[in-house]
Amino acid sequence: FFSCSFTKENFFNFFLAELEVLCSHLYEGTDLAQRMQAEKVLLELIDSPECLSQCQLLLERGTTSYAQLLAATCLSKLISRASPLPVAQRIDIRNYILNYIASQPKLAPFVIQALVQVIAKITKLGWFEVLKDQLIFRDIIADVKKFLQGTVDHCIIGVMILSELTQEMNLVDYSRPSAKHRKIATSFRDTSLKDILMLACSLLKELLAKSLNLQDQRQQSLAMHLLKLVLNCLNFDFIGNSADESADDLCTVQIPTNWRTIFLEPETLDLFFDLYHSLPPMLSQLALSSLVQFASTRRSLFSNPERAKYLGNLIKGVKRILENPQGLSDPGNYHEFCRFLARLKTNYQLGELVMVKDYPEVIRLIANFTITSLQHWEFAPNSVHYLLTLWQRMVASVPFVKTAEPHLLDTYAPEITKAYITSRLESVPVVIRDGLEDPLDDTTTVFQQLEQLCTVSRCEYEKTCALLVQLFDQNAQNYQKLLHSSVRNPLEITVQEGRLAWLVYFVGTVVGGRLTYTSTDEHDAMDGELSCRVFQLISLMDAQLPQSSNEKVELAILWFLDQFRKTYVGDQLQRTSKVYARMSEVLGITDDNHVLETFMTKIVTNLKYRGRCEPVISRTLQFLNDLSLVKIEAVKFMLQNHTSKHFPFLGISDNYSLSDLRCRTTFYTALTRLLMVDLGEDEDEFENFMLPLTVSFESVTRIFNSSFEQEEAKRMLIGLARDLRGIAFALNTKTSYTMLFDWIYPAYLSVLQRAIELWYREPACTTPILKLMAEFMQNRSQRLNFDVSSPNGILLFREASKMICTYGNQILSLGTLSKDQVYPLKLKGISICYSALKSALCGNYVSFGVFKLYGDNHFDNVLQAFVKMLLSVSHSDLLQYRKLSQAYYPLLECLTQDHMSFITSLEPHVLIYILTSISEGLTALDTIVSSSCCASLDYIVTYLFKHIAKEGKKTVRCRAVSQDGQRLLHFMQQNPEVLQQMMSILMNTIIFEDCRNQWSVSRPLLGLILLNEKYFSELRATLITSQPDNKREVLDQCFRNLMEGVEQNLLVKNRDR
Repeated sequence: FFSCSFTKENFFNFFLAELEVLCSHLYEGTDLAQRMQAEKVLLELIDSPECLSQCQLLLERGTTSYAQLLAATCLSKLISRASPLPVAQRIDIRNYILNYIASQPKLAPFVIQALVQVIAKITKLGWFEVLKDQLIFRDIIADVKKFLQGTVDHCIIGVMILSELTQEMNLVDYSRPSAKHRKIATSFRDTSLKDILMLACSLLKELLAKSLNLQDQRQQSLAMHLLKLVLNCLNFDFIGNSADESADDLCTVQIPTNWRTIFLEPETLDLFFDLYHSLPPMLSQLALSSLVQFASTRRSLFSNPERAKYLGNLIKGVKRILENPQGLSDPGNYHEFCRFLARLKTNYQLGELVMVKDYPEVIRLIANFTITSLQHWEFAPNSVHYLLTLWQRMVASVPFVKTAEPHLLDTYAPEITKAYITSRLESVPVVIRDGLEDPLDDTTTVFQQLEQLCTVSRCEYEKTCALLVQLFDQNAQNYQKLLHSSVRNPLEITVQEGRLAWLVYFVGTVVGGRLTYTSTDEHDAMDGELSCRVFQLISLMDAQLPQSSNEKVELAILWFLDQFRKTYVGDQLQRTSKVYARMSEVLGITDDNHVLETFMTKIVTNLKYRGRCEPVISRTLQFLNDLSLVKIEAVKFMLQNHTSKHFPFLGISDNYSLSDLRCRTTFYTALTRLLMVDLGEDEDEFENFMLPLTVSFESVTRIFNSSFEQEEAKRMLIGLARDLRGIAFALNTKTSYTMLFDWIYPAYLSVLQRAIELWYREPACTTPILKLMAEFMQNRSQRLNFDVSSPNGILLFREASKMICTYGNQILSLGTLSKDQVYPLKLKGISICYSALKSALCGNYVSFGVFKLYGDNHFDNVLQAFVKMLLSVSHSDLLQYRKLSQAYYPLLECLTQDHMSFITSLEPHVLIYILTSISEGLTALDTIVSSSCCASLDYIVTYLFKHIAKEGKKTVRCRAVSQDGQRLLHFMQQNPEVLQQMMSILMNTIIFEDCRNQWSVSRPLLGLILLNEKYFSELRATLITSQPDNKREVLDQCFRNLMEGVEQNLLVKNRDR
């Protein structure tokens, strides 16, 4: 190992100096070109036959930490290769690194970390490897114990090795079979993990017993690594469910049953609470993180008495922390403690919590802590989520508590609600005057917190309503005074509007909370009282138009309207709901029909006057899209007046960016759905509806026919393409779609074709037009099944063919594009073209044989365009860009299913490209891609098998039709490795990997086996030989079962054996 062929000392020194210069450029350099060159040269080092000896040179004689880091990185990449190094060599590397770090414990921490990672990888990948009847890579624990008996520095390295090993064992490497990972992880869990946790806890007890010297950096470092080790043990994926870290509040730690003794000892929990109180903040938060996992231990680990005792110890620890809250001033500690509290309610029922001895005192302390946290809204805002989760789940559990013990939530929940509401109102002037980041701008967090608050607020709902009524009246009156004041104060008005925005959100929240909590008529009446105030505010805000408008208030109002719609508008609710009693007195709104009219008036007002505010327009259109409306006056007005005169956002003014035009698609989808309610077969009504678009298209046509102003025409066409796509999306009947086709063909489609020719370099223009064509080609709900006497299906395909060919030819003229430009300028458009072509081929509304019969080349042209565009895309890009792969592979499936004559006519290099893309797609993580690849391969193999079967019959009739098949057969005979490689991939996938679409993978397998029986026998022997001795007979039997009773045909019955 590490044999070195260099003989001259000066050459050693020269080579080492060169490597260190490159390391300096790579890790410290600021010149990008220099760094890229250094990276290129150093990557070549990994592939060099002398890689190991050069790594040894860097480790032993390198003068900089970066040289040692490079050596560790190279070794890591070498170990991780798909084809592993020999066992003896890996043992030598592991032992060399262990001796190296033992002899040099003062190395830079990042170098030690990198070398420890190499040891962990070697151990994991060789976990089941046997040498001289010994599992030689499992003695790592014994090696580590030698480190633990040395100096503090050696002890730290030992703990780092265990920590990294635990983390590596838990890490899923998606480039390797997942079944093998689970097997290794499970074995490690069962043989080593418990001992590692007990060792870590034992060392922490010793450390705590010695009276920690917090000034000693080495002791601090040891404590940190020990706590990280414990955390890695508790975070281990015990049952292989790969829990999503984002689902933090749903996590249960599936502790193995044989760990019970550790968790039943009160000293275990006490240790971590003591560590929290003894360590500085950077370390104490790790102790709290461990306690979060202890609190999340699965319930079934304990009997009922044991669980009650364990919960009692957790609550005792919470009480101790809250009675000594100094450590919670650190944001890290505060965040982990909030997570800890949330996990308590996630894992334990309210009935169990109230039975704990200290519950009344602890719930009081938690309530005070929550109120203080909410009042300091600017401190660690991301942690509030966990506190609200706790209270939300506590309140939601109230109806199910069977014990006589008081839960006290009716006392504390209203206080939590009040603290949240008042703190947010008090934040407004601070945010505006100090120019801070407004919490309202983070709508995702706001909506998440409001959803939690709506449950809490419904506890003692009378108190919540009384508070909101008082605050709303007070702030609305102040706002009116400011508006009518002779000297307007813009700052004060903005502050007041910010408070009103929050209050409207709160009203929407509590009204929406009706669905999640048992409600009464009295509660509905209170909702009516609150809703009246918001509807009055809407009138007040709209009365100021068009002079002034506040975006935050408008967005809050739209949120409220949507919550009110979900709660009180619809057939499922009685029209006599008490919510309308007060609204009838104050506003004259007596039922949900009146409310719908109010909604539509608000929608029309927003679209008319707030066209320049994209967020408001977008939310308004989404609200319109969600409504089920009857034909009321506001709807009729919109259907008859959808022009820029009434709705400015439909204009082409330079005040709007091109991206703002996207909302027009949503607008026209909603509007067309309203039109469809009573449209039927009334062509005149459809023509009237399309009149504004007709006028716009005529204007564009006139501009095109003169020396035109490009920018104006471009903006008009982008808007029209988005409008028409929204209309086409909503037309799901044959009658209505035919009206649209008759309107647009042929005059206006030629305008779109011209635009593609002119502006192919500008995705902002081509993307909407191509997406419109793709929408036209969609035979959704059989809307394109034209009458038998109609040529519309063929005419539509011809237009699509022209557009795809034009775009394809033009886009290829752009030449080579940079990495950041290739998707927006080229690949996105190609993916849309492929999607449109796939819709046409699978839509079943065009008889493609007609084209060749009558000498029409549109079908051939579009297929050639498909090939040209495909060859301009690299295989890596095909799989890297999800939208492209999800368009290309289903299209290829259509072509191989129905157009094999085209596939067989392709040049050999094109066939190689397509078959290689299938081969690479077979192992894709995206099941759409892998399933389409399997289907395509199955169609190709079946076609080839049937051709060979027909050739064997030698009848006159078969010879005439076999030319296409003969070409494909000849190609496969010239390139036998293509199908053989795919058979190997499929067999390995089925045997060794967690296959998510096994049925799809199995489809092409029989055809591949029957076409390559000799290779199948060789592959079978190789796979069996690769298994351990005790598994070979099992796998051999599986192969025998697979082929038992299989006949030499591809009939469905034979495939399904």
